[in-house]
Amino acid sequence: MSVACNAWVVTADTEGDTTAPLLKLVLCAVEAPLAAAWKTVAESREGISVHPGSVLDIEAEAVVSPANSFGWMRGGIDALYSRAFPYVEQHVRSGVLAYHGGELPVGEALIVPTGEPAPEWMISAPTMREPGEQLPADTVHPYLAARAVFRLWLHGRLESGVPVRSAVRTVAMPGLGTGVGEVDPVTCARQVAAAWDEVFSELPTASG
Repeated sequence: MSVACNAWVVTADTEGDTTAPLLKLVLCAVEAPLAAAWKTVAESREGISVHPGSVLDIEAEAVVSPANSFGWMRGGIDALYSRAFPYVEQHVRSGVLAYHGGELPVGEALIVPTGEPAPEWMISAPTMREPGEQLPADTVHPYLAARAVFRLWLHGRLESGVPVRSAVRTVAMPGLGTGVGEVDPVTCARQVAAAWDEVFSELPTASG
């Protein structure tokens, strides 16, 4: 598989050692329907917990941005990230341009620095091609985005040689496509669970 990286960006299709340290995923929701849907994911999966509040409440090394393919961060949770991390949109767009010709396809992800001490990293994983796109009811984009995040987390390496999974032990994830994309929370939760099971099956994780 191909790999494109520099000191701060690496794509999701990097291969690496699959022996993972303890990893923790915190599923975040400020709205009750998504929080309830997330609980169905966490209740039977070690390493996953639910936070009924903002993704920025969590002490995590990385947050997930359910972005668009062009790296614009002007709406939904991405607008919140842009206010909290003033340089992160520039980092995302630079990475998308440098390694994907200006368009990061749904199903791939990249990791960039936030420019802040904590969380230090943001994982950008598009759930839609165009900003503001409403996703159809039968979309599989939450699954594709989550799988890209988990594959990068498990297999990616920074240019320094440090595995992403060593630099990032805890990831805070908001709903994927449940805001601007209008994906049903139950659909999102089911697809994120499927992606987790596919990527992390039989690997050690931290208890929620």
